[in-house]
This record gives sequence, C-alpha cells and structure tokens, in this order.
Amino acid sequence: MSRFLYLNIYSILFVCAGILTLIIPLYLITKWILVVQGIVAIKLFLVSNRLFSTWNAKKREIDLLVKRNKNEFRPDTFNVYMQAPCGRLVVREALRELNMQERYKSLLKLQKPILERLRNNCLPSETVIYINEK
Repeated sequence: MSRFLYLNIYSILFVCAGILTLIIPLYLITKWILVVQGIVAIKLFLVSNRLFSTWNAKKREIDLLVKRNKNEFRPDTFNVYMQAPCGRLVVREALRELNMQERYKSLLKLQKPILERLRNNCLPSETVIYINEK
C-alpha cells in the first residue's frame, strides 16, 4: 500500500487540487465563476485519472530496472526515467529495491535542464510500436 501511495503522490495531489478548486467559494463574487471552477476541477481530475492509470506500467518499469541492474549498476538504463517527476519516483523505488539509494544523486546528473525538457514535451513525437515475431 505504501508503494502505491508513494508512486501515485502526484495523482493524489491533483485530486486534492481538484477538490480544493471546488471548495473555494468564488461563486460569491459571481455565479459565472462556478463554470470556470467546474472546468478546472474536471481537468485536474482527468489528469489525476490518467496518472493513476499508469500504475501497472510503473510496476513493470520498476521490475525491468531491477532486472537490468541487479548484477551490475547501469546508469544509462535510468536516463529516460529521470526526465519526468513520475519517472524519478520509479527510479527511487527501483533503487530502493536494489538497496542502492545512494546512487540517486549521481543519476540526477542525467536530468536535462528544465527548459529543454519543456521544449521537448511541447513538440509532437512519433510513436513507434515494435512487434515481437516468433
């Protein structure tokens, strides 16, 4: 249960932000603000739902990182995960399972500068699907 809460902390924060958005009595200013509040809350709940839905993928990624690094520590396998906050949670959990928590500081060097990450996230990217044929 603690692993679920830890890996979904951002999802929980979005749910709390959505609830807080609905609780604030801005309707006292004007009734039209209720519409804006509703739209913002729905958007926050949708983002939270999308993050919660990645739970199974996060578990698979942790298992994959543990398998790849249990015999020999390979920092390159963590590179892609260090570019997003949820990915860094996955890295921390994998390092905890490997009992290598002290290596996290060295992995922070793999993180790209924030402006570069924002620029890359705003660009459309091509999705490639690989099919294993036997």
